Amino acid sequence: MTLISRVLGFFRDVVIARLFGASLAADAFFIAFKIPNLFRRFFAEGAFSQAFIPVLTEDRASGGDEAVIRLTSVVSGTLSLVLFAVVVVGVLSAPFIISVFAPGFLQNTEKFELATSLLRLTFPYLFFISLTALGGAVLNTYGRFAVPAITPAVLNLVLIGMAIVMAPHLENPVMALAYGVLVGGMAQLGLQVVALCRVGLFPKPAIAFADAGVKKIFHLMLPAMFGVSVAQINLLLDTLIASFLETGSISWLYYSDRLVEFPLGVFGIALATVILPTLSARHSEGSPQRFSATLDWALRWVFLIGLPAAVGVALLAGPMLSTLFQYGSFSERDVVMAARSLSAYSAGLVGFILIKVLAPGFFARQDIRTPVKIGIIAMGANMVMNLLFVLPLAHAGLALATTLSAYLNAILLFVALRRQGVYRSETLWRPFLLRIVLATMAMALILWWGAGSIVMWSAWTALFRAATLASWIGFGATTYFVVLWLLGVRFSDMALREASV
Repeated sequence: MTLISRVLGFFRDVVIARLFGASLAADAFFIAFKIPNLFRRFFAEGAFSQAFIPVLTEDRASGGDEAVIRLTSVVSGTLSLVLFAVVVVGVLSAPFIISVFAPGFLQNTEKFELATSLLRLTFPYLFFISLTALGGAVLNTYGRFAVPAITPAVLNLVLIGMAIVMAPHLENPVMALAYGVLVGGMAQLGLQVVALCRVGLFPKPAIAFADAGVKKIFHLMLPAMFGVSVAQINLLLDTLIASFLETGSISWLYYSDRLVEFPLGVFGIALATVILPTLSARHSEGSPQRFSATLDWALRWVFLIGLPAAVGVALLAGPMLSTLFQYGSFSERDVVMAARSLSAYSAGLVGFILIKVLAPGFFARQDIRTPVKIGIIAMGANMVMNLLFVLPLAHAGLALATTLSAYLNAILLFVALRRQGVYRSETLWRPFLLRIVLATMAMALILWWGAGSIVMWSAWTALFRAATLASWIGFGATTYFVVLWLLGVRFSDMALREASV
């Protein structure tokens, strides 16, 4: 389901790139869309889910479905009131928010006013997507992952439709994308409501700030807001600095980030979505061995898939950007510039996925403070590296700083889990990693030979680009898995073996 959503996300970005390229309008929209998405990490699948799922799991274990519906009812009502207030403030203070998150726009009145208008339409998306995340968290707790995973596809379909159908009829075509975000948010919430009704878990919203469960969740949310949002905050810091760079820099960062988000979303976020309720259940059972084994299982998959994905994206950065986006308003120069930041982002893919897997090791035990402290260190390091790298490397330097800070974050999380005795390695890691590295090197040789130059890819037709790219990805993946098999790695060995713990 996540794969379907991500593929549709690519189609969405292809449409946006064709219509708006890396223009002033595109830069303004990406800023207006990034801001509610940052707050979404606070109130939706980020901080809220990390605080809500462990508490919900405990209530379900002690009180069954009735306790789940009761908690969901008071949380949904209280959260709705908070969200409504935040949205009203956000819409009214849109000019101020744009000046804070993209101060470089103040130098261009047209860009600033357009971004402000777009933000007033996109900010209410926060209300709908946060309640969507609440419904998705309940479904995930019951082991129903399909509907929450496919939900982002709804937004992508709406945005594609609005861009194609509505944009040509507007005085300012990019406004169609903002309307699409708003309508898409409503549609996503509607999908969760239907799913909850079908399983008999639809809540009756009630405002109850004094409720013990609500207090506990909000208490856990406050530090988690920062802890789970470090990567998004780092990306926004990149965007803030990029607003002072040449027009197109924000768009180049966006398109390159989207390509890294594909493996991160299909694999990393899907893995993290499954592991949090599983770890919460292990903690509730008082089973530290099974808790550690679950973490170990997830870490093995991170390296098995994440490392070759990172190398593949780096080597095929130019071909992928050319194949997906180099049409209409998106030029060959845009491909070259976006490829620079994509190469830097791709180097951090394993770090990004590790954070998604390691952080739940703390959240499932309701330890929010540790990842928050680590997040502060990582964000501080990112800010320093941004300033060091932006002058010599421009927008690519911002991407490199984000990558390095992600690895710092992941390493500190791993060390903390080891020191706390929460995680103990269950497998022979050295030979396992050696086999992955050797298989990845074999794949890299194939892709390096086939990547070619951006000029060559730009000269080809869209169909030939797509066929050639698919062929090289297929060759690379086949090489990787064949070498793994020859080295003795079997997917049957990657299963989480409950009996052994």
